[in-house]
Amino acid sequence: MDPRFQAVVESLRNAGSVAVAFSGGVDSTLLLACAREALGAEQVVALTAVTPYMVRQEIGDAVVLADELGLRHELVEMDMPAGMEDNPPDRCYRCKRRMYELLRERAELLGHEKLLDASNLDDAERNRPALHALRELGVGTPFIQQGVDKDGVRAISQALGLPTWRKPSNACLLTRLRHNQPVSMRELQRVEEAERLLIERDFESVRVRSHGNVARIEVAPTQRERLVRQADEVGEALQGLGFRHVCLDLFGYRQGSMDDPSA
Repeated sequence: MDPRFQAVVESLRNAGSVAVAFSGGVDSTLLLACAREALGAEQVVALTAVTPYMVRQEIGDAVVLADELGLRHELVEMDMPAGMEDNPPDRCYRCKRRMYELLRERAELLGHEKLLDASNLDDAERNRPALHALRELGVGTPFIQQGVDKDGVRAISQALGLPTWRKPSNACLLTRLRHNQPVSMRELQRVEEAERLLIERDFESVRVRSHGNVARIEVAPTQRERLVRQADEVGEALQGLGFRHVCLDLFGYRQGSMDDPSA
């Protein structure tokens, strides 16, 4: 067995009982598997925060995965946190702070002593603002503590046969909008539907960035040419969702491309 997996498992042996913040992604699925191995299924609960700006499919994925792992799973409803109505640059901190307050409250209500998050070493090296909220609230980050990066998470997940090992990373729908832009459910739903249309056409690492009437599509660089060949059909489909102009980002998928102030 991968020594990195064993290191994380051993670090959790004396945790008592834990709640895992569970998105259904590759990181949190592996952390659930580690916690189950260390403590047994009865001592672990998966908690999924349901926000207005998350991709709906992610909720369904989380429900299925928790069931496959044989673990108790609860959904925790969360409204838009105060101050996030205009998609501010510090939205990740505001979101994580409120989210983990709610998850910690639910964990304590269920009798679980510790709340864990699946951020990995790459997240720490990027100094993501959300990590500040985790530290303030005392949320455990076993992958960071044991030096496991994203490649390690995928390698361990593959070795364990977890179905998420190749799952693309995702982020909340607010990352598809410009900073300081009023957020509406209509716009979030439009972006989600646009991405769903592309995913159904087997495009990967899909992002549809909304610039008002303009939809800027990012896909994996290896799939740009195929998207160009389907330009007429894809363009018409997205115009049907209310976008006036539809364009392809020639650089392909880039994490955080809307964080540039000039975007």
